[in-house]
Amino acid sequence: MRRYELMLLLRPDLEDDKLQSAVEKVTRAVVNAGGALTKVSPWGKRRLAYEIQHFREASYFLIHFDIAPAAVREIERGLLISEEILRHMVILLEEPAGTPEDEAAIPMPEELPDLLEVDDDLELDAEDLADVAAEA
Repeated sequence: MRRYELMLLLRPDLEDDKLQSAVEKVTRAVVNAGGALTKVSPWGKRRLAYEIQHFREASYFLIHFDIAPAAVREIERGLLISEEILRHMVILLEEPAGTPEDEAAIPMPEELPDLLEVDDDLELDAEDLADVAAEA
């Protein structure tokens, strides 16, 4: 199971009870898919940067939950169908072990430093550089 963050933007014209029922639908979908809710934070109404479906503001909700990665796609599909939700975004909060960041910490093979060494005995003058540039 991985930890995810879901940001919901709900229609601003919804009454409080309909707003809560829309959030409950989403949280129920997470729990029914085998997930566990960590935190549900209502952020209130905020002005949007641009118009979405002729609305200039939306009610924001931030939901943190733990769930298997395969179940996230199914939850997102339900979010797209809902008429109350203007936008949503699901973000993975914790990366599992073995990610590309861990690969950067792998030491270089012993033979690579030998290939990267510069020969100090090699001297080039201006004529040699001009010849090399002309050949290219």
